[in-house]
Amino acid sequence: MTTYGLLVFDDAEELDFVGPWEVFTVSARLRDSGDRAVLIAERPDPVRCNKGLRVLPDHTLDDHPPLDVLHVPGGQGARTVQPHNAVITDWIAKTAARADWVHAVCTGTFLLHAAGPARGRRVATHWSQEDTLEALGDVTVVRDARYVVDGNVVTSQGVSAGIDSALWLVGRLHGREHARQVRRYIQYDPAPPYLADEPV
Repeated sequence: MTTYGLLVFDDAEELDFVGPWEVFTVSARLRDSGDRAVLIAERPDPVRCNKGLRVLPDHTLDDHPPLDVLHVPGGQGARTVQPHNAVITDWIAKTAARADWVHAVCTGTFLLHAAGPARGRRVATHWSQEDTLEALGDVTVVRDARYVVDGNVVTSQGVSAGIDSALWLVGRLHGREHARQVRRYIQYDPAPPYLADEPV
């Protein structure tokens, strides 16, 4: 049984956790083995995300089940407020040490850097924040990969790249064929990625 814990906080980027949430919960449904995904926040109150979506966490930092996978989204809050929130960074450090995998999307990598799990590793983040992250030091920013795996830490570029890395992760946990089934279920087929500029 796999338990995925997805951290949420004010000004988290919605798709950074909703995309992986979809991958993880579809994986759980297809496996029918008791896998589950839960939203975790500092407080039990609704969380207002970057674009205004409000979500209600399932657990707080003090009352969640043991996690096999810790997921950290990005967004404005991940690079401005939360890296200076010792309650959050201490929890990430403690929880990451116990989890089998740590997964971050976009500027969630800034939180992993502040908390420690990203230090000394190869990581990815949103293209607009690569220089800023690199300037923090003790990290190697990979600029040409949708996601990067270094040990048990998986980081990805912005927003939709979190779906790619989440699919890789469920494939690593439960097999490539299972990941392909999840991808088919959610009809995720991003190639070619953009045709809106082509004449119809």
